[in-house]
Amino acid sequence: MVGARIRVMVCDDSVVIRRLVSDVLSTDPEIEVVGTAVNGKNALDKIPSLRPDVLTLDVEMPIMDGLQTLVEVRKTNKKLPIIMFSTLTERGAGATLDALERGASDYVTKPANVGSVSESMEAVRSQLIPKIKSLTGRAPKPPRVARPAFATAPGQAAPSGPLPTKPGPQGRVDLVCIGISTGGPDALTTMLTALPGNFPVPIIVTQHMPPVFTQLFAQRLNAKCKLEVLEAKSGDAVTVGRVLIAPGDYHMRVVQKGTGPVAQMDQGPQENYCRPAVDPMFRSVAEVFGNRALAVIMTGMGSDGAKGAEHILRAGGSLVVQDEATSVVWGMPGAAVAAGLPCDVLPLSRIADTLVARTARTARPTATVGPRRTTA
Repeated sequence: MVGARIRVMVCDDSVVIRRLVSDVLSTDPEIEVVGTAVNGKNALDKIPSLRPDVLTLDVEMPIMDGLQTLVEVRKTNKKLPIIMFSTLTERGAGATLDALERGASDYVTKPANVGSVSESMEAVRSQLIPKIKSLTGRAPKPPRVARPAFATAPGQAAPSGPLPTKPGPQGRVDLVCIGISTGGPDALTTMLTALPGNFPVPIIVTQHMPPVFTQLFAQRLNAKCKLEVLEAKSGDAVTVGRVLIAPGDYHMRVVQKGTGPVAQMDQGPQENYCRPAVDPMFRSVAEVFGNRALAVIMTGMGSDGAKGAEHILRAGGSLVVQDEATSVVWGMPGAAVAAGLPCDVLPLSRIADTLVARTARTARPTATVGPRRTTA
């Protein structure tokens, strides 16, 4: 849709934040702030007349907080994009994850420890505007090309080996690696909880999330899944029965040690404006696992994962991507498809069964992880 601006309503009990967010959004010619609200009840009263295309909700507010407001909105409107505004604290992260489980579309974190108003505005601008445009279908779609011709990250070698001509299993699978972003918490929960406890290969995941959020998310998944789910630490074994989640603000890579593959964290430069990013994880997987790797790219904004997936494919591995209909945002999986990467495009409901089928020929080692780690 061209012409009409995206109508945004801002709900926050802080007059400073309301003004800051409104000023930031008003700088974009495609966005119009149609109103503000001081709490959830106020927002519910205004939504029918303001008819926003997007609602931003502060998590913590008096009278009616963001979570209560979200629940009330979703009773009558399942499709309105709702972006939660959260503090980068354990309490804020927990409330935000609760909101995502209850139907929030995405979240942004409030700027913290920044030195000026301009820095605060830039922190909000870089997070919020792209998400508003992606959730309303205004983000530019990646151009379709005949074949991928990606530049590599600084200092990285170009992928070697031929690119497969068609998707599908290339042979034995010894690792599943997953890249995911916007819409990821709900999609990952749906997919991982469907996997059996005897899933025969390790799983590693890069989900675009900040610190604190990744730890709480891993704990929640661990409580729901038949597999052990952990926020990864350097030196953690990449082994059967375990799902490792990249920690916020750290890239996760796989390296080969004498005892087997282990996870390694680093704070190298952001890639695709992200840390953790999917591309460095995929590149490391291509080096260590080669043709025994199965990459999965799921719902998410941007194009992270497409370049790294080319490395895995050229090493002889295979690729599965989530389809557009079941993705909250078809940015990351769509970029892989638009680039011409050979892949199987599947709805969310079929991904778990596909992973089970693809790994069925993999013999389960007799040695698995120890007792599930408990968290306080």
